[in-house]
Parts: sequence; structure tokens; C-alpha cells
Amino acid sequence: MKIALINPNSTASMTDKVREAARKAAAPGTEILAANPADAPASIEGHYDEAASLAGLLREIKKAQMWGADAYVVACFDDPGLGACREIVTGPVLGICEAAMHIAATLATSFSVVTTLGRSTPIIEQAARRYGMAHLCKNVRAAEIPVLDLEQEDGSAAAKKIEQETRRAVAEDGCEAVILGCAGMADLAAELTQKCGVPVIDGVVCALKMCEAIVGAGLSTSKIGAYAPPRKK
Repeated sequence: MKIALINPNSTASMTDKVREAARKAAAPGTEILAANPADAPASIEGHYDEAASLAGLLREIKKAQMWGADAYVVACFDDPGLGACREIVTGPVLGICEAAMHIAATLATSFSVVTTLGRSTPIIEQAARRYGMAHLCKNVRAAEIPVLDLEQEDGSAAAKKIEQETRRAVAEDGCEAVILGCAGMADLAAELTQKCGVPVIDGVVCALKMCEAIVGAGLSTSKIGAYAPPRKK
């Protein structure tokens, strides 16, 4: 089985982090391709960055299709371009916010999300409503750190802020699980789960394992409606 993980921003260190998290969780025999466009924003922090990343994301999805990918993960918590990606490939395409929220719903009756900047809060709240998860989402909290602070050589200060916000979510929101709201947090989930006493969920691994399950079940994206291939013009 071949699964492509596409980081829509241009920061290669984040792509490496996503690849490592996926490699550790992948089933034997799963091959992983992790890639990012070179001409996208360095981080995706809002609607403009998201829009600016889409052309590069679609190019990388097409490249992954040529590699022979069976499924695709869009490794950005805003879940940019999922519908467009699903139109141009047949294999399942999962976003990490979408996957994390669905997995959280099987593990707990409520969750909070800890993300990077406050400007991402309304975008994630909209995603929770879109995925039918708003009734489970207790809160969306921002650690108020730029995404690229997670990629610094010594990211301990950023990691500490995320831990503090995760602990506050458990103590103040009454949530039973916490979702990490950025692909750049993928390496923090296991340690925070141990420290905070609740499932702390990374969407990268959730999306990877869901892709393995969907492909293993012999399923693919429907092509008779909204996800039909783009019309030739």
C-alpha cells in the first residue's frame, strides 16, 4: 500500500516531522511518500495562506498519483483543498482535522482543540460544524505561537506553551480528549498523552491509519457527483 502525505506549505522540516510520525505508525508494508510544494507559503495561518497553497498542493497530489499512491493525506489542520483533491484522484483523500475529529469521537464524548494562533480558532470552529462535530467540541484554544516556532532548532518554548494549553483544556473545558491543531505538533502527542492523562490526538497519524483502513476495505472516492473529475474545458 502506498500513502502520500502532502504538506501544503513549503517548510521541509515540517514535512520531515510528518513523515517520521507516519513512519512510526504505519503498518508493515505501507510505503510513505511525504512531500511539499516549493512555492507555497512557509506556513498556513489563515485564509490567504490557505488559498495561496492550493495550486502547489494540487500539483503534489498529481505527482503522488503518478508515484502510484493508493491514498492521500493533506497534512494541514485547516484541511485546505480537500474537495478539489478528491476530484482529481480516485483514492481516498483525508484531511488531518477531519480525521482527528472523527477518531476523537470514537474515544471520548467531548474534545478540545489546541492550535497555534487565535486567528485559526474560527476556521477550526467552522470545520467542526462542517464535520458534524460541533456538539462534541468543547473549545478551540490557541497557544499563541506562530507555526514556524514549532520548527525552530530548539522548539522547547513552543512545546511548553502547547503543554500548558493542553493542561488548561483538560482542567477548564471538561473535555475528555485533546486534539493538536497543527501538523507541526505531530511529535508531541504521545508525550502529552502520558503527561495529561487523556488521549492527545495527532491528526497526521489518524489520517494515515484511516487511509490504511479505507484502502484495505477496497473502497475509493465516489465519482458520480460532487467528486467527479473536473470537466474538460
